[in-house]
Amino acid sequence: MHTITKTILALLLPTLVFAQNGPIDFESGGHGANWSWAVFENDTNPALQIVPNPDPTGINPSATVAKFTALQAGQPWAGCESLHGAGTGSFTIDANNAQIRIMVWKSEISDVGIKLVRPDSWSLGEIKVANTLINQWEQLTFDFSAHIGLTPAYDQVVIFPDFIARTSDQVIYFDNVFGAAANIGLDENEFNSAKIYPNPGNMDFRIESQTVIHELKVYDLLGHVVLSQTVKGLRADVNTSELSNGIYMIQLEKDNDIEVLRWVKQN
Repeated sequence: MHTITKTILALLLPTLVFAQNGPIDFESGGHGANWSWAVFENDTNPALQIVPNPDPTGINPSATVAKFTALQAGQPWAGCESLHGAGTGSFTIDANNAQIRIMVWKSEISDVGIKLVRPDSWSLGEIKVANTLINQWEQLTFDFSAHIGLTPAYDQVVIFPDFIARTSDQVIYFDNVFGAAANIGLDENEFNSAKIYPNPGNMDFRIESQTVIHELKVYDLLGHVVLSQTVKGLRADVNTSELSNGIYMIQLEKDNDIEVLRWVKQN
């Protein structure tokens, strides 16, 4: 019996110990927002902030994101890191998670770096990828295939949002670390099962869905909820008479997923 018990524990131990927490989406109830992030080599090291998404109109409709202020007086490699043994969990790299993604919003072109670190502080070093777009969200992909099979497991992620010598302070937003691939450059209507019309509109809009909508929330460009209503059906009629002209993100909470639509109000 003792031998059998040890065998069962040996089989279960990898499942109990190696668990990667992600995506790091900085949402309430998600991962990242309540973690302790240490900022380093950034002069006075202003803390990482969790703020409303400044631009939910592109590929990233998230309500909240991380804001990193890279100071001119800081080092090019200034960044932030999760704590060892907390946050990211303990995980190894395999073929399923070797492609690590992050969404960034930057006002200049520069390298973004990601580094994985073991409990003993050993690392292969950061991998850097430069953004190609400015003033909009872009998803970057980092190839960590060289880390496949390395042990012991990683338990810390380090992010360098602006790996460059700076001539001025720079604000960088990032989100959805370890996230899924985004649908980029394609008509969003090809992927949404729900339809919204009229769009643009000047008063009310209607949403029709192929799956049951439980709740609907309307966000402004600052990430604030400006309207919400319970639906419990395949159709929703929404009165927007109290909303000013502008762009809004409509979040639909369904049985097993969340769908986001974009709607424009104009006279």
